[in-house]
Amino acid sequence: MPNATQQSFDAIILGAGAAGLMCAIEAGKRGRRVALLDHADRIGKKILISGGGRCNFTNIYCTPENFISANPHFAKSALARYTPDDFIALVKKHLITFHEKTLGQLFCDHTAQEIVTLLEEECCAANVEIFLNTKVREVKSSADADHANTFKVITESAGFQAPALVVATGGLSIPKLGATSFGYDLARQFNLNIIEPKPALVPLVFSTKDHANYCDLTGLSAEVIASTGKQSFREKMLITHRGLSGPAILQISSYWNPGESISIDLAPGHDATKLIRNTNVRNITVARAAFHKLLPSRMATRWLELNAPQTWTNKDLADLEHRAHAWEISPAGTEGYEKAEVTSGGIDTNELSGKTMECRKVPGLYFIGEVVDVTGQLGGFNFQWAWASGAAAGRAI
Repeated sequence: MPNATQQSFDAIILGAGAAGLMCAIEAGKRGRRVALLDHADRIGKKILISGGGRCNFTNIYCTPENFISANPHFAKSALARYTPDDFIALVKKHLITFHEKTLGQLFCDHTAQEIVTLLEEECCAANVEIFLNTKVREVKSSADADHANTFKVITESAGFQAPALVVATGGLSIPKLGATSFGYDLARQFNLNIIEPKPALVPLVFSTKDHANYCDLTGLSAEVIASTGKQSFREKMLITHRGLSGPAILQISSYWNPGESISIDLAPGHDATKLIRNTNVRNITVARAAFHKLLPSRMATRWLELNAPQTWTNKDLADLEHRAHAWEISPAGTEGYEKAEVTSGGIDTNELSGKTMECRKVPGLYFIGEVVDVTGQLGGFNFQWAWASGAAAGRAI
């Protein structure tokens, strides 16, 4: 590349999101000279919009069971060596006030910008060099006689080289924030296996029939238990103009596969038909009164219109009770990467060391964060994976 400067570093990190920033900090603290590259015009873009702008930066109840991966054991090592308490200590060091919203989810009291500023200040203290608006054109590697690799990263204006290359480029979620397939493309360049990516923590789209029946109830929400297979979540469900959303649906979407149905308990912990059974008069009016106690009135009325029995015998009421706790929905699909909070799938964990995130086949090449086949549930777990996997690689470089 003519007239391009060639700069040498101990490590090059591609992607200035949560994982890349944490990796840069940990490596810099160990005296490594780090170049952190990103094609965006600012660091931490996804951090800034997370948690409604307040950043759900971790979850105090984080366990390996809160993650989805083809290898459920892979994340254990990194998560054990960088815990929620470790990141909370960093937040407290920077005098950021925070609160637990629900189910162990920690949010900034003010804005997500505080977390980005924290990471930027820690990078500065660790002498990390950040290069923004830097689009990578090509990555090359060459090995010496001892099989140690040198990685060369060629951008539109400069060249970088280092014995360690960390890929923290994220998944395909939210393309308007700059998400691309770059990390997967690079993995393929080095002949690494990839678990098929798909949108996760994403709203589901109604089938044509369900859309006709329920789309005019947009904005109504209720606490439900959403289930598929052996997985279930008790949280809020929201009806949207295209389908279903809300925490319960976002959670179950990560476990749902096209063609499958999901089961929704509309009355968790309640005997929905008790009021009907205990009255002398059994009819739709009494049924509405019973269901209005459990669901928003318009939603209860509509659901009963579509599910009310022909007669009101004990057998019919038992069937109605069952359906209230097992409303079967067969989604037509998801809202896609545009609305997905994260991408599941990614770099096959069998290709990586669980302790360091280094490729087994390519010494000096690391993959961290969302680009790896480790996907957290809703509630701060994906950030904790970013911090933990980033720290694991940063401490190994």
